[in-house]
Amino acid sequence: MSPRSIENDLKGKGLGIGVAAARFNSYLTDQMTERAVDRLKNLGVADEDIVLVRTPGAFELPLVARRLVDRGDIDAVICIGVVIRGETDHYEFVARQAAEGIARAGSESGKPVIFGVLTTDSTEQAVSRIGHADGYADAAVEMANTMRQIHELP
Repeated sequence: MSPRSIENDLKGKGLGIGVAAARFNSYLTDQMTERAVDRLKNLGVADEDIVLVRTPGAFELPLVARRLVDRGDIDAVICIGVVIRGETDHYEFVARQAAEGIARAGSESGKPVIFGVLTTDSTEQAVSRIGHADGYADAAVEMANTMRQIHELP
C-alpha cells in the first residue's frame, strides 16, 4: 500500500484570505501588502475574498489575525509588519510578542496564519526583503489548500 500524499496546490480560487498589515513603518509595509495582495490575485483569489485589516503596529497583528481566522469565510491569514532594531529593548518585546502571538493564532484556530513580519537590524535589510511578501501569499494559499486536503482525507 502506498502512502496518500497531499499535493502542493497554489490555486487560490474559492479561498478567503485575510491580510493583517501594520501601519508602523508603512513606507515598507504598504509595499509588502500591495505585493502580497497582487500575488493572491495572480493565484486566483478574488478581490471580494480578500479581507485587508490595518493595525497600528506589529504588536497588534496577533489579535486581528485571531479575529480573522474566527470568520467562517477566511481560510488563511497573512500578517505583515516590519520591526527594525533600535537603541532600546523595544524591538525585542515587539518582535517576540508578534511572533508568539501569530503562531498561537494559527495553532489555536487550526487555520494557517503566515508570519510576514520582517525583523531586521536596519532599514536597508528590510527594503531588501520586501519581495518576500510574494512568498507569504504563496504560503497562505498552499497551506489553506493543504488544510482542506487533510480534512478531506478518508
